Parts: sequence; structure tokens; C-alpha cells
Amino acid sequence: MPDPDTPVIKTRFAPSPSGHLHVGGARTALLSWAYAKGRGGRFILRIEDTDQKRSSRTAMEGMLRDLRWLGIDWDEGPEFEDCGGGDNGPYFQSERLDIYQQYLDQLIVEGKAYYAFETAEELDAKRADARQRGEPYRYDRAALDLSLEAVNQYRAEGRPAVIRLLVESGEITIHDEIVNDAIIPAGELDDFIICKADGYPTYHFAVVVDDQLMGVTHVLRAQEHFKNTAKHMLLQDALGFRRPTYGHLSVIINPDNSKMSKRDKDKALRAAARENGMTESPTALIPQDAFAAWLKNKDQQLELNQAVVLADVLGIELPEIDVDDFRRSGYLPEVLCNFLALNGWSPGQDIEKFDNAFLIERFDLNRVNKAPAKFDRAKLLSFNLDALSEMPEDDFVQRVLAHAREFHPEFAEQFTDEQLDLIARCNKARSKTLNDPISESTFLLTADEAIEYQDSKPIRKAMHKGDGHRHLAAVRGLLEALDPFTAESIEDVLTQYAQQHTDGKLGVVAQPLRIAVTGTTVSPPIYDTLALLGRQRVLARIDRCMSLRVGLPDEPIRSTEP
Repeated sequence: MPDPDTPVIKTRFAPSPSGHLHVGGARTALLSWAYAKGRGGRFILRIEDTDQKRSSRTAMEGMLRDLRWLGIDWDEGPEFEDCGGGDNGPYFQSERLDIYQQYLDQLIVEGKAYYAFETAEELDAKRADARQRGEPYRYDRAALDLSLEAVNQYRAEGRPAVIRLLVESGEITIHDEIVNDAIIPAGELDDFIICKADGYPTYHFAVVVDDQLMGVTHVLRAQEHFKNTAKHMLLQDALGFRRPTYGHLSVIINPDNSKMSKRDKDKALRAAARENGMTESPTALIPQDAFAAWLKNKDQQLELNQAVVLADVLGIELPEIDVDDFRRSGYLPEVLCNFLALNGWSPGQDIEKFDNAFLIERFDLNRVNKAPAKFDRAKLLSFNLDALSEMPEDDFVQRVLAHAREFHPEFAEQFTDEQLDLIARCNKARSKTLNDPISESTFLLTADEAIEYQDSKPIRKAMHKGDGHRHLAAVRGLLEALDPFTAESIEDVLTQYAQQHTDGKLGVVAQPLRIAVTGTTVSPPIYDTLALLGRQRVLARIDRCMSLRVGLPDEPIRSTEP
């Protein structure tokens, strides 16, 4: 039971809806949620959408969906599914402008903030002067020399103005529950902007007001925000607000020690485009001038739909960066949560596999690491494989079917429910993701005359040294006469044939069949594979394989197409 005399712990996650939910943000949300839930507290979701140019409702809805997919719910925030609501709204910063204005006015009246009217060009000139002197730029407080009459006149004229906080001198000590405490020397910070010329508050001002009014007691966020804490503390002091407890989480990095960034997708695309000598946009989705600028500027990013199309043209897989990437790739939400929690935290006792209930019970800031956390995709894939292997078959089937219908409807629509069920079941043993049964079964949708055969050593071994063509000719007749044409009846007839002609070595028969109907030496179990294709398609593919003399050395493999 929580102590009634102890304030209720409140944490928050406050994303900017400018794109998909990055795994770093997802980890922040997950650990903030677990910290509050494990202490009988409340978790708040707040949408920081004051950047009107970059914010989008589509991105916001995608973030809410991804959080719910991960199993994260919020006690206060936007209403979505069974979450949200609360007495401290609105939970969109764009709907709280009147609230921010009250506190901006308070600081102006108290002489703790002031209007500044310099244009961007004037500020650029001051920065250039500082560079020439070899000094860091600091705002010179020129606006403080303006009289009250001049300020009022400029405002009446509609002259654009920002509001700056009057920063008092003195060092600032930042206490953090995870990283070492830090001291910001006196004079390090200048009078920073707290309200932009368009009337919208800056991130620093809005977040401080919101945390106070929503009762946030603990703030967990990435270490990249650590330096912002000093500004937030100055604002809290100026406004007479309490200070929440801060904990800054380690940065997530790639195995090569580079920062795991949304720009990784563009980096991969740009490298592939240059390798292929691509200088012109291959799609109308990306105008040529935009494509040329993107190629030259390593910091420029394509829209997600543009990136997906370009990746398809280049024939590459985009690196998985966002929660939506892993969701589409067929990872389980419980596995991704498990893995994200381990990126920077450890429960001890060599425990690696756990669920969200365990995380809520055991998560504590004392075991959060300070060092950067490496995002090992191979380990994540191994975790997912283990989870799928341990999953009951019926549960696996239902998850695969739901995944196929959501992300691969063009595949799911080609089959009956019974066929989809069989596709899932016969691929379970080899599946590392929910995508695998689908990607491993694309041969089912390939036209019979379009199956491609590779001239590889395993194929030559099965078709020539293993006498594959002779076995194909023999079992073709058996399959043509087989009734009914089911996995069970196919198994019976092939087993009987192997016992009579190959000393019971079923692989000697199965491998040529697999090559004939899929073009490869790897497929789901051969009985299921043949049953899914159906009699006529199996016979057609056997005939084509034999006519092309696949795997035989005396003639090159040729196509029957004109």
C-alpha cells in the first residue's frame, strides 16, 4: 500500500509528433511507465506539438498505436482506445497556449523576462562578430536598453519579438539519479529564448510549465537532454516551481558505436544510390531537385513513403530504427519491450528474459547503466526466435494470420483461412519473425513459368549426382494419380516410394521435388509445400524443371520463355 503522506509518483513521456516512434523514445516511455506503475504512481502522455511545421496528426496517431502495441498504457493524456483523459489537460501543447501566456506575462511583469526585437539578420551579424573575435556567441542584452515606451510602441506596430529569460548569474548544480551530478559555471548560459516570434513557447518553457501543472515528480529522458536541465532549473526558480527528480538514460548506439539515428535509413539509401550510380530520381514521389539536394546533404531526410519506394527500387532493406519498423518486420511486442529494457538496465542475477510485469516489479534507477547501450539486432532476433519457438502453435498461427492481414494483405487475400493456417504451421519451426512464414512462401504466388533455378552446387548435387531427374519422372506419375491430394496422402506415397527405390532415404526424393517446385533447396516441409501448391501447379513445375534439365551438366540451363 502506498504511504498516503507520500506524494503520488508521476512520470511522463512527451514526444514530438514529427515522425515515427524511435526505439530510443520507446525505451524512455517504457521505463518511465514501469517506474510509475511499480510504485503505485501515474504515467502521463503529453504531445509536444508546438512545432507546427513538423507536427502531424498522422504521426501522433502512429505513436499512440505503437505505444499501445508495446503494452504501454497511460493514466492521463490523449484519449485513445482505453487510455487517456484526466484532469490536467489539454494534453496537446498546441491547445495550452493561453496557459503558457499567463506565465510568460508573469515573468514579464516581475522583470524576469523581456521582449527582444532583433531580426535574424541582426543576430547573424552578432554571431559573425563573435566568431571573428574567437569568442563563443552570447546574447548581449541589447533589448534591455529599450525603454518601456519603445517596447510598447514596437509591439503596437506588430514588430516581431521573442521573449528572453533574464538569466541570473551564479553556478547551477544539476543532480541526477543516473549520471554524475554536474555543475554549470556562472555565466555559461545567456538569456535564452522562451517564446518565439510566432507566439509559440519554446520547448524549454512549455515543458517546465506542463511538468509543474501536471504534477510530474520524476523525469526520465535521454542523456542528450542533460544540458537542457540547467535551463529548466532556471525557469523553475524564476516561476517559483518545484523541481522534479531527473534521471538521464544512456544513449542507444549501433554495434559500430555510431548513434542509432533516424538518419540511418537515409544513410543506407544514399550509399546504395551512389553505389548504383543513381543521379536521377527513380520515382515521381521524389522531385528531381529534391533528390539531387538529398544526395548531396547527409543531414537531409526523405519522407518515409519516399524512402520505402526508393529502397524497393534499389533492392535494399531499410535498417530498423522505429517501433513501426520492428512491428512490420514481425517482431513480438513483448520481445521488443524486453530487449529495450535491457538496453541500459539490468535486473541482475543474469536474468535476461522477462515480461512487462517483471519489469514493473523490478525496475529501479540504481541498476541503470551510464554507458551507451549497444542495440544488437542479432541478439534481438535471437530473442524473437526463442519466443516464437516456445509459443503454442495455435497462438503462433493466430499471430501470423493477423500480421499477414495487416501488413501483407496482397499475400493473405490469395489464400483461404485453411491455407493460411497451414502456411503458418508448416513454417513455425524455422521462423524467427512473424514475417518469415510469408517471405518463405512467396514461391506460392510466383507464376509456374517464372520460377527461377540457380546453377548452384547443392542443386547440381541433388539433381545430377542424386539422380534427381529420374526420381522426378517417377514420382510425377504417382502424384498425378494421387487422390486426395493432401499433405498426408503425399507423405504416404513419397515414403513408400523412398522405401522401394532409395533405401528409405526420403531426402533423395524430397530435395529434387523441392527444387522443382520452389527453385531452391530450402522450403517448408515438402508434403505441406506440395499440398499448398495443388496438383496441377506441382505437375507443371516438375515438367518445367525437367524440360530445362536443371542441375544437369551436359546442357546449360535455359529458359523456355521467348
